[in-house]
Amino acid sequence: MRVGIVLVCGLVLGSTAALGQTYPDRPIRLISPNPAGGANDTIVRIIAAKMSVNLGASFIIDNRGGAGGKIGAEAVARAAPDGYTLLAGSVSTHSFAPVVTPRLSYDPIKDFEAISLLALVQNVLVVSPTLPVANVGELIALAKAQPGKLNYASGGPGSTSHFAVAMFVALAGIQNETVHVPYKGGAPAVTATMANETQFYFGPMAGMVPFIEAGSVKALAVSGDARSASLPDVPTMAEAGQPKYKAVGWFGLMAPAGTPAGIVDKLSDAVADAAKSPEVVTGLRVQGIEPASSRPQEFAAFVREQLELHKKLVEDVDLKLSQ
Repeated sequence: MRVGIVLVCGLVLGSTAALGQTYPDRPIRLISPNPAGGANDTIVRIIAAKMSVNLGASFIIDNRGGAGGKIGAEAVARAAPDGYTLLAGSVSTHSFAPVVTPRLSYDPIKDFEAISLLALVQNVLVVSPTLPVANVGELIALAKAQPGKLNYASGGPGSTSHFAVAMFVALAGIQNETVHVPYKGGAPAVTATMANETQFYFGPMAGMVPFIEAGSVKALAVSGDARSASLPDVPTMAEAGQPKYKAVGWFGLMAPAGTPAGIVDKLSDAVADAAKSPEVVTGLRVQGIEPASSRPQEFAAFVREQLELHKKLVEDVDLKLSQ
């Protein structure tokens, strides 16, 4: 009996190793659960281009925006665990959505295999260029002086930008004086703020730096502990008078639960190589994004920790994320 068990285990391990050696032998579909032009899409395209060279296989970027990333995440959770359908997950799909969505259609931990962290990015608070405010204090004062007149945009209920801006209005004491307007992703939310359809937006810095530099939107503050090298003149939220505020986004690569370990490890190695390449480092940092990588076990632990952290944040701030 023991011999039989050893033999079966050996066959399973051998087949898993073989899968890792032959993978990939066809294009890989990488689902970005946000519209083209947003932070997730920007990061995915830069990193996937380098991973494609490292793995010798092409990546098909499949943008499935809507519902704060939940639609794309669910599609991957239900996909075959063969390594050919992957998710560009984020703090939105795996930290925010599980906290604010009563009946989420996927389990952020059980339905996925963590592969690697991809990037870390600060959020930045921007306002319409025509809004008569020059700093965070003036924005808060204007909202209080004109209750119900200022709209804020987000990339959809439960998205990174929704959580970031909702936490800001809660801590600033203007949660009841401002109006949430959700969009189907970060790119249309930024566009609405440029056009003054909404007056402010607080979302990932990725892709927003060119608009800030061009004056299409005005940047008031960044969300991390230190100023961004991409926007050195923009203060942190603490410097702007909101010391309790902190919301830094993360993005990572995931596969459906049950994907063979050999494939997961091979993809993790490819991310690590890509994150060190000069073209990826330069391409991301110029947009205020910090490339990152991690081993699968490390990333899995990170995802669990982030989920618990955001559960506590929602409770502590009494965050109300109305749909």
